[in-house]
Amino acid sequence: MSHTTAVRHPRGGLYFDDFVIGEVVEHRYRRTVTQMDNMLFSNMTLNPQPLHIDRHFCENETQWGRPLMNSLFTLGLMIGMSVSDLTCGTTIANLGMTDVVFPHPLFEGDTLRAQTEVINKRESASRPNAGIVELHHRAFNQNDKLVAECRRQVFILKRPN
Repeated sequence: MSHTTAVRHPRGGLYFDDFVIGEVVEHRYRRTVTQMDNMLFSNMTLNPQPLHIDRHFCENETQWGRPLMNSLFTLGLMIGMSVSDLTCGTTIANLGMTDVVFPHPLFEGDTLRAQTEVINKRESASRPNAGIVELHHRAFNQNDKLVAECRRQVFILKRPN
């Protein structure tokens, strides 16, 4: 069943039963990232890396000439963009993220869009009301350059009977 015709959780997420292996979902939300995003996230996570928070350092001592967005912010934003389309209300827990890469930098002022491919799914061996779904998230800037991707394993509720 396509994610657009699936019976959804009242909060909008898909149930395990409705994930289709091979389906690619283009997420509806896009987001322009800002200096404030970078500063707040880096400071909240106690990350003093000047590559993210010191414009003068970046202009004079890096190949980029400007601050890079904190990669963990980028990862979180990419996954967050998928939540309303796929997992809101149906996630029991994230089980892990693998193959996380950032092939092209994301800069302040760039606009991020994301897509998710359903890679695999299997029923839970321990919980008859749930299953594990493997997702491949990808994020692109406004020029369609791939800036982040990862695989994520999510523990998802099955549709109630």
